[in-house]
Amino acid sequence: MEINRDYYLNKLIAKKHNGLIKVITGMRRCGKSYLLFSLFKKHLQGSGVPADHIIEIAFDSFENKKFRDPEVLYPYVKGQLMDDGMYYILLDEVQLLGEFESVLNGFMRIPNVDVYVTGSNAKFLSKDIITEFRGRGDELRMSPLSFAEFMSVYDGNKYDGWKEYVLYGGLPPVVLLSTAEQKIEFLKRLFEETYINDIVNRHKIRNKDEFEELINILSSGIGSLTNPKKLADTFKTKKNKKISVNTIKSYLDYLCDAFIVSRATRYDIKGKKYIDTPQKYYFSDVGLRNARINFRQLEENHTMENIIFNELIARDFNVDVGLVYVRDSDGSGKATRKQLEVDFVCNKGSKRYYVQSAFEIPDEAKMRQESTSLLRIDDSFKKIIVVKDALAPWYTEDGILVISVYDFLLNADSLDM
Repeated sequence: MEINRDYYLNKLIAKKHNGLIKVITGMRRCGKSYLLFSLFKKHLQGSGVPADHIIEIAFDSFENKKFRDPEVLYPYVKGQLMDDGMYYILLDEVQLLGEFESVLNGFMRIPNVDVYVTGSNAKFLSKDIITEFRGRGDELRMSPLSFAEFMSVYDGNKYDGWKEYVLYGGLPPVVLLSTAEQKIEFLKRLFEETYINDIVNRHKIRNKDEFEELINILSSGIGSLTNPKKLADTFKTKKNKKISVNTIKSYLDYLCDAFIVSRATRYDIKGKKYIDTPQKYYFSDVGLRNARINFRQLEENHTMENIIFNELIARDFNVDVGLVYVRDSDGSGKATRKQLEVDFVCNKGSKRYYVQSAFEIPDEAKMRQESTSLLRIDDSFKKIIVVKDALAPWYTEDGILVISVYDFLLNADSLDM
């Protein structure tokens, strides 16, 4: 079964021949190899590129282990360039290639090659591509299947699809499995044997148990404000373990580095400044999160918030947690300063949207509660409340768009309704 990833394929096609190294990043098993070696390769062949002008190597494959040595890879590739036609070099998990910065820079000096690589490590991009390639890297960040992509292969209606997506997430290998037992087993094994072991081995973590315990704590509190000190205190009071704040910070960085979780920083909307701590952490795939808590504690409202965050990230928004400070008075008339939260402040170029995840709005009191922070923002950018169910998108008297999670996720232009 072929899963539609046209959003990413079209973005990759648009980058052809731009003189830069195309870098596809994202967590393991999110579909990077499939995009490059199947969908993009099919596009190249359909565009008339001869098979011998497409050079593809997956460095995480055992038979290609020898090519991790740059002294083997570079002359091999050079030996494949037999004429002046354009050659396409497709390299998967290129962080496994020794001295890959020098090798890729060498390829860039060959006029008739176009280079595409994938990597599952954020530092591979931020540290090495930007520094070593000096502006020659062009990133395409890839996520697990969005709900719209999931529904393109799901045999059923959107309501049943939502129930499955909320439970098992959107990793393509999981979506293609047929039974709940297979999905659960795969997710648990994948987290333990691939993601955790990768991080432990890469960073030489000595205490694997405490690292896994941190993952469990994050899994139980998705979307909650936290920081390394608060997490260290949790270990001390609830787990009777003493872990330094710096160690917790490193563990969090490792998880973000592997694209397993994403960090959302708080932003003072009126003061126009960032607040470093505390922050929120969301899982890049909710199925993985659920697997860590053995599919217990499945609060649909928190999971929906996580899914909305992932959708906004996949749509290339920079996403922050919004803060609005307002002056009020207590029962005795004494002035107070309150802090209101906007779930997501979404920026892309000159566009900005304020998005609130509300799950249910059963009455006017709940509507006031969800609208208060939005109405205290004194700019003209669009304000949106996403709920679980709504008959159709509608606007409140204050100009706030209320939209169902289905309309929001299934319509790529939903923010502009």
